[in-house]
Amino acid sequence: MSDLKPVTPLGGETARVDTIGGLTILENPDWALASLSARQDHDAEAAESAKDFLGFDLPEVGAMAVGDVFSAFWIGPRSWMVAASHDDHELLVAEMKIALKCAASVVEQTDGWCRFDVAGAAAFDLIERSCAASVRAMLAGQVVHTTIHHTGCFLIRDDGGWSVLGPRSSAGSLHHALVTAAHSVA
Repeated sequence: MSDLKPVTPLGGETARVDTIGGLTILENPDWALASLSARQDHDAEAAESAKDFLGFDLPEVGAMAVGDVFSAFWIGPRSWMVAASHDDHELLVAEMKIALKCAASVVEQTDGWCRFDVAGAAAFDLIERSCAASVRAMLAGQVVHTTIHHTGCFLIRDDGGWSVLGPRSSAGSLHHALVTAAHSVA
């Protein structure tokens, strides 16, 4: 039998942390992710079942909702990304499929994405140099789909800084772009 062990999107055994000046870029692989898409003619049922499971209403366009255990953000018409602690909800998709029954399609997303959290005094400057989003106008709890280093990403603004979710296959490129931008503003 093989001796398999998990690796982070950047290929390490532990998450990478880069501190550049007053900025911190943290590779954050500790999230279980699942997409939720309401099935045709089941919007109300999906919304109600999701609320019962998550503990909050599914967020509107460009918004994120955060509860005690789960968070969710809008990713497209009738579709959301749901996140939870990987240690506590490794089987998030199975949990959601039971809760949502036939009202929504739920798809595993955990290993398809990488997440980098950016914090520090110059975080606005770093993010502003990395993408074309109007980052100065974004409030905590807002999400935008943008391009960073030619890669489609979700940019999430929270109270502590920013999170960038991008395709796991582009983790190295995204990390390089964020670190390069950090050096230019630090």
